[in-house]
Amino acid sequence: MKRSTSLVRWIRAGTTLAVATACLQPIAVRAQGDAGAEAPVSSPQPVARLVLASDTSTAIAAGATQEPVRSLTLREAIQRGLTYNLRVVGLMHAADQARGREVIAKSALMPNLSGDFSASEQQTNLAAMGLRLNVPGVLFDDVVRFSVIDLRARLSQTIYNQASMNTYRAAGETARANELSVNDSRDLIVLSVGGAYLETLAARARLRATQAQIDTATSLHQKTGQQQSAGLATPLDVNRARAQILTAQQRLAVQQADFTKRKINLARMIGLPPNDQYDLADDVPFSPAPAIPIEDALKQAAERRYDLQAAEAQVRAAERGLDAAKGERLPSVSVTANYGGNRATDRSMRQTFLVAGLVRVPIWEGGRTAGVIEQAAAVLTQRRTELDDIKAQVEAEVRLAYADITAAAAQIAAADANVGVSRENLALTRQRFDAGIADNLAVVQSQEALAGAEYDYINSVFAHNLAKLALARTVGRASEDIGRYLVLP
Repeated sequence: MKRSTSLVRWIRAGTTLAVATACLQPIAVRAQGDAGAEAPVSSPQPVARLVLASDTSTAIAAGATQEPVRSLTLREAIQRGLTYNLRVVGLMHAADQARGREVIAKSALMPNLSGDFSASEQQTNLAAMGLRLNVPGVLFDDVVRFSVIDLRARLSQTIYNQASMNTYRAAGETARANELSVNDSRDLIVLSVGGAYLETLAARARLRATQAQIDTATSLHQKTGQQQSAGLATPLDVNRARAQILTAQQRLAVQQADFTKRKINLARMIGLPPNDQYDLADDVPFSPAPAIPIEDALKQAAERRYDLQAAEAQVRAAERGLDAAKGERLPSVSVTANYGGNRATDRSMRQTFLVAGLVRVPIWEGGRTAGVIEQAAAVLTQRRTELDDIKAQVEAEVRLAYADITAAAAQIAAADANVGVSRENLALTRQRFDAGIADNLAVVQSQEALAGAEYDYINSVFAHNLAKLALARTVGRASEDIGRYLVLP
């Protein structure tokens, strides 16, 4: 007797506790059976790097106490993930820091205005300083005492400094890259939370299917017992029916634990307490993927992916950084001025001012500028290499998502047909068994075949929805377009 029970390991490393290390690890659907046979099912390939486990920790400790959620939709789960995920919070702080550095770099080009007031009193021994006044008929004291009061406004302005101007531009591009990274992390969280929600839905569907199998097996066991009392069935038939119930109950216990663990993992990702007894409000059924030609998807990804735009901003920042390093060899022009008044003891206030221009020409700094240029050039080469790698990665992710969608759609069609055939076979074998012209072996085998077909259909729908979610991420703006790819209320 063979039984084929498809159990899913869909991105188990990706969505347990926090969807760690890599997004959507290749999914292996494992079919368990008494004979140990496996039924491989095509699975989505890696489509994006997900948030690490430490990044998907929620911000409950730093925020307000969370209220229990009794019914959770997919949209609500994603929104909570975007709100309470520590990675987004951390990146937002990093973006604020980058903006602060931009303001600091800009200040070097802006006028600096300050005011000061000073009052001093001094007594000096002129003789000790070597100053002696000898005027016939006039007596001078060697000790002189005086006080000075000064009130002044000071202004400094950089007229031309190529290094400072490019440093400011580089800081602006870096701040822009940080803001784009925040948006990209939001898309990754949509992918991770959405994948965890879909996986929990699939676990619930398998749990319900197994419970239905237990009900069917129980009915068969009761019917076999009645036939044994009537002399139409043997003890072997009764034991066979009983064994089927026990096997399904074992399967149910494993799937109940798996469903519970996935709910806890999802709760941790969206900021709910692990003991929150929430329900999944949405059922995400099969729906065709959006009819987007792959060329259009590649074009959209090139235009909309935040990580790609962030990498381009980093390249521009590195270019400005290199220009700033080269600008240190150029002359710089600045001006300083002050205006105010001062007076000595028993004298009236007098207006005074100073205007000075400075042209600084670097001549020799011990090779410092050459080292800075070499360092900036290396950073630029690294950023360009990273940009090329991300471009290739984006194209690969789009093509992998399309391959996964195509394979999952074919699996759904085959699994749906298999469910229909298996149900028909079960009905026919039940008729033969009820008529007393066959034992229940064929019925048990048909029930196991139907169970395997139902698991395959559940897994195929999950794989298709996951592939569509991955496609939404690969073309960019997943947080905005998720309703376009998944049929949601």
